[in-house]
Amino acid sequence: MNNVADGRAPSTPSDSATTQPTTGLSDLGLPKVVVKALAREGITEPTPIQQAVLPSALAGHNVLGRAKTGSGKTLSFGLPVLDQLAGGERRSKAPRALILVPTRELANQVQRALAPLAAALHLRIATVLGGVPINRQIKTLKDGVDLVIATPGRLTDLIDRRACSLEHIEITVLDEADHLCDLGFYKPIDALLAKTPAGGQRLLLSATLDGDVDKLVRRHLPQHVLHEVESDVADEGVMEHHVLVSERSDKIATAKRLLEQNPRSIVFARTRRGATRLARQLTTAGVDAVDLHGDLDQRKRERNLASFSNGSASVIVATDIAARGIHVDDVRLVVHYDVPAEHKAYTHRSGRTARAGESGTVITMTTPEDLRDVVALQRKAGVNARQHRATATPDPITPQSLATGGTLPDPATQQRSGGARKPSGGQGGGGQRRGGHSGGGRPNGGGAGSGGNRNRNRSRRGAPASR
Repeated sequence: MNNVADGRAPSTPSDSATTQPTTGLSDLGLPKVVVKALAREGITEPTPIQQAVLPSALAGHNVLGRAKTGSGKTLSFGLPVLDQLAGGERRSKAPRALILVPTRELANQVQRALAPLAAALHLRIATVLGGVPINRQIKTLKDGVDLVIATPGRLTDLIDRRACSLEHIEITVLDEADHLCDLGFYKPIDALLAKTPAGGQRLLLSATLDGDVDKLVRRHLPQHVLHEVESDVADEGVMEHHVLVSERSDKIATAKRLLEQNPRSIVFARTRRGATRLARQLTTAGVDAVDLHGDLDQRKRERNLASFSNGSASVIVATDIAARGIHVDDVRLVVHYDVPAEHKAYTHRSGRTARAGESGTVITMTTPEDLRDVVALQRKAGVNARQHRATATPDPITPQSLATGGTLPDPATQQRSGGARKPSGGQGGGGQRRGGHSGGGRPNGGGAGSGGNRNRNRSRRGAPASR
């Protein structure tokens, strides 16, 4: 088990530390070359999570940090890692620091954030992820690196091939630990952490600290300092939620009408094959769309994400796993073309919009048959959505037109009154702050456009995709 540097008595995962406010990153004792490199990137003041975590982490403590995605967590763990590595000796096949992330896209994002700082300290970083030739990664590790940023599957493969050893790891980070566990990586992470030295420093950053995350904490960070940073409500964007009901045969046409009026939209499909098919159908219909999922090699994933980021593609169709790594500004619309299997996924998907104080709209597409299950899922997510029936007219569909349109009757009320099971609603206005409850659960019925439980079960087969 891991111990904090000062050998204090074991703390429980709920213990918190009080941190004195800092006035800037230069006050934290970071190397001057790092402070200057941060200034060149326009970063001089710490975010709340950085202000909370950095003093404890730089002092060598194990740290458990809870904050939402987009709060500045990358530097809150990245700076202590680089500070720890500065001036050390590089070894072949034996990195001295490890950052585990849930997706390839997030691995690349962390690498981009830390690369200029590592260069200032003459440190070498390697990203270890699936979808690229493993032999190239084997050679890089053999040549020697200081820090490895990895997805669990590919790192496990490299260790099994004896191309990488974790026995000299001095500091380990789990970034977005809740997402790692949601994607089924608890056992691989548990095994990887067990291969690192028991006395090494460990940092775990997560938006939630329950379930498997709590198990990881109890097993591998029994002594730690906890910092929980709630988001500033004033900085959160308003997110409008709507349900758009159409017949299954009209679903593609309805999606086209919606998306051609709303560029820079993220659309969610439940399966990889479904994402590819939907992107192709939208492109054929005149909406420039690209797909993003685990069946694409890394080069294609990066190319498609770049096309969406630079505007050459107006829509990206993603699966839940791939979308974890999408951090693109100014996404004003998220469309659940296929309803997610459970409400935590609904919350994570919807969080791609209404970021950094901007407003955003979330639209769930469904059929009359599946509407009841959609309403149940949204209620578990803490969402009060306005519901609408898509007409067969070619009129454009926009968030503005939905916001001013009428609603359908509530399906629960209709059932209690003895009416037939038809599309319904009565869900008042759909505006709310970003977020929703987290936890398990899924609706009893099928999702929109996915063939109900039959396809839901099929989409959950197989191993995690981000290898």
